[in-house]
Amino acid sequence: MHSSPRREAARSLSSIAIVAAALAVAACATPPSQPPAAQAACPAIEKPVCPPAAAARPPIPPDTRGKLVAAAWNQLPDWGRDLGPSLQAFIRGCVALEKEPRWETVCVDARSLPADASDRDVAAFFEQAFDVYRVLNADDSDSGLVTGYYEPLLRGSRAPSARYRYPLYATPQDLLVIDLSSVYPDLKYRRLRGRIAPGNRVVPYLDRSAIDAGAAPLKGLEIAWVDDPVDLFFLHIQGSGQVELENGERIRVGYAEQNGHPFRSLARALIDRGEIAPERASMQAIKEWARRNPQRVQEFLNTNPSYVFFRELPADLPGPLGSLGVPLTPERSIAVDVRVVPLGSPVYLATTWPNTDEPLIRLVVAQDTGGAIAGGVRADFFWGFGDAAGAQAGRMRQPGRMWVLLPKGAAALTSPAR
Repeated sequence: MHSSPRREAARSLSSIAIVAAALAVAACATPPSQPPAAQAACPAIEKPVCPPAAAARPPIPPDTRGKLVAAAWNQLPDWGRDLGPSLQAFIRGCVALEKEPRWETVCVDARSLPADASDRDVAAFFEQAFDVYRVLNADDSDSGLVTGYYEPLLRGSRAPSARYRYPLYATPQDLLVIDLSSVYPDLKYRRLRGRIAPGNRVVPYLDRSAIDAGAAPLKGLEIAWVDDPVDLFFLHIQGSGQVELENGERIRVGYAEQNGHPFRSLARALIDRGEIAPERASMQAIKEWARRNPQRVQEFLNTNPSYVFFRELPADLPGPLGSLGVPLTPERSIAVDVRVVPLGSPVYLATTWPNTDEPLIRLVVAQDTGGAIAGGVRADFFWGFGDAAGAQAGRMRQPGRMWVLLPKGAAALTSPAR
């Protein structure tokens, strides 16, 4: 019997030198660089000096992307309002969190609160069970970028046709995913993705242009075919969505894997080449450009070498699955950089509504991640399903500040293992 690519990989990867060489060539294990923080002024938020009790708490070990520093409840602007939906979103995440002893007690206590608990009672629960930490960037600044994402609806078919020509693929069998922390603990949360080439070498996996040109062995891995390549591209960015078939049935798909190449912004490529104006760089503007330039769409899609593979999810889920493994809650779940913000933790977010200066301040929960979400004060706000949510997500590029809530005594808490 011939060895499978994965068995051959296990042998070749026994040498750390091979892994290091592949990492140096591919740079696939290094997450994308942090997008530039928004320069506009954030909502007016007081920044009082932490009281001694807060400052005395053990610091969170910093990451090169950012850090958490002890803070106080009175630093949270407008704290104590509209907490019921946030509590329910947090409880939804407890299915994954309570496997960690440090989260177990707070999850039990959260579930003990009545469904109609007042904001005052919910606030008291968080204040008694959690400590507050302010999120800082690597340069000690406390303002960053808040974008939005959503669950789109695409039109598709289980079989290809002249109309439905663009496939959603499941994970290819020749894709290697190597957890580098097993070799170098300092590379926690970083993975090397690649494939075995002739000579038993680990090389980068194929990029978007090669995959779309049919170079990858993906035949038979099509989950569905859709009718619009730009909608499919944005499904890759969102990470999850639904596909409505011609008979009215809907299938839900979610992120399964990625080819390991860094994410590159399509909007940035269009701006740099003078195709759209910077002030019009939204999802809607990109789709309008694509409708006017159908022959040039693939050329610009290829500027983003990153490619996402999907898996079909149960259709009856209440929402798309985030990286925590639980359904996301519209307007209460966010994606974060888990090297700074522990996955599953409540996050107090102070930003503004899309394209306005109107404050959007609420308690949300870090239940997802994303290839473009890198840095301390960096969040992607989940708006929900459909066109209305997509309109908000497409316009959202706001400044913001963040505070993380961690269980008391859990200063060294990290994201739960998955």
